[in-house]
Amino acid sequence: MKKLAIGNDHVAVEMKNEIKAYLEEKGYEVINVGTDSSESFHYPISGYRVARMVADGEVDGGILICGTGVGISLAANKVDGIRCCVCSEPYSAKLSKQHNNSNIIAFGARVIGVEMAKMIVDEWLNAEFLGGRHQTRVDMLMEIQDTQELKAAKTE
Repeated sequence: MKKLAIGNDHVAVEMKNEIKAYLEEKGYEVINVGTDSSESFHYPISGYRVARMVADGEVDGGILICGTGVGISLAANKVDGIRCCVCSEPYSAKLSKQHNNSNIIAFGARVIGVEMAKMIVDEWLNAEFLGGRHQTRVDMLMEIQDTQELKAAKTE
């Protein structure tokens, strides 16, 4: 991943700016589609914008930040093809990529500090999808998305 989109709500402006600068220092191109204001901002807007860019292939992945990471991730996950995971520590971030092939990571500015956010982002960016049995499970997730059904759930 070399090109990322980052989005946030009004609670996470400072953390977004720090993470964006951190990634740019590492050589990533980071496109800011969140708010830069502390005025109330609806997190679904940023969640949707980042998810749309990822789904359309405009960027390689996305980072979303709101108060908890939950609301903004819910918005992103409504876009077809998105697998956004909320992580509050690095291990889950790493496994979200290795096992779920997550294409967006989310966290909460009210839940973790900036240094933890950097560790989460690093683990996620450095991880690679493992495929194999995990691909079967990701395919099942996509089947649910595409058909609102899961054949395996009906046979077991």
